[in-house]
Amino acid sequence: MSVNKEIKKVTTHTLLRMKASGENISMITAYDFSFARLFDAAGIDVVLVGDSASNVMAGHETTVPITLEQMIYHAQCVVRGISRALVAVDMPFGSYQSNSDIALASAIRIMKESGAHTIKLEGGEEVVDSIRRIVSAGIPVMGHLGLTPQSIYKFGTYAVRAKEELEAEKLKRDAQLLQEAGCYAIVLEKIPASLAKEVSESLSIPTIGIGAGSHCNGQVLVMHDMLGINNEFKPRFLRQYLNLQEQVTGAVKQYIGDIKSGSFPSESESY
Repeated sequence: MSVNKEIKKVTTHTLLRMKASGENISMITAYDFSFARLFDAAGIDVVLVGDSASNVMAGHETTVPITLEQMIYHAQCVVRGISRALVAVDMPFGSYQSNSDIALASAIRIMKESGAHTIKLEGGEEVVDSIRRIVSAGIPVMGHLGLTPQSIYKFGTYAVRAKEELEAEKLKRDAQLLQEAGCYAIVLEKIPASLAKEVSESLSIPTIGIGAGSHCNGQVLVMHDMLGINNEFKPRFLRQYLNLQEQVTGAVKQYIGDIKSGSFPSESESY
């Protein structure tokens, strides 16, 4: 008789326990059912339905244009492919910045309509009220500090953040505020490794880095960058594990050639 081993789902509590035990957290973005299922089967801890869908799925220059409805659609697709991983969804630009009422309504829509487990939003002190409201409604919140891509038009550049003392001190204060407001984890993007180390050690909640060095409690990459689907984006922090752009292009060229030459389909591939 076969015994079905119960799949132990990753929860926000799991991530807190991982930080306490010194186990690093693995996180990757996904935007559809097929890749979500592959990543989940591989054993990833967290799947982030990133607003980077605006860039890699819709072809926009920034993350700003993607809508709440589009994020919910991508999240629905991802959730259907997940058995074990924690699914986090980015709240898109405009869905939480204006006031905490709108932020709470947006978070509720994501959770109810997608079936995801948690939301993520960018910012520090300025979004603390919204975080408190969302957490008080029973929705787990992951924070995001450092380079916050939704604010790209304010920054004017994707350069490393918090290199200057004033911005570094604000980031440290913001990290404490997010923890106090109820965040269970914080993404630290493109900040000096020494600052990320200091912040990670000062918090009881885990930090997940992207371009923030090795002292965070976990790491996240955009799947299109890590798998080499997009070879135009090659920042220092990116480790590319495949070159799918080259492999897919080669495979499609071969497919085209086989059709043109008449070798596909063969007799054995016909009915």
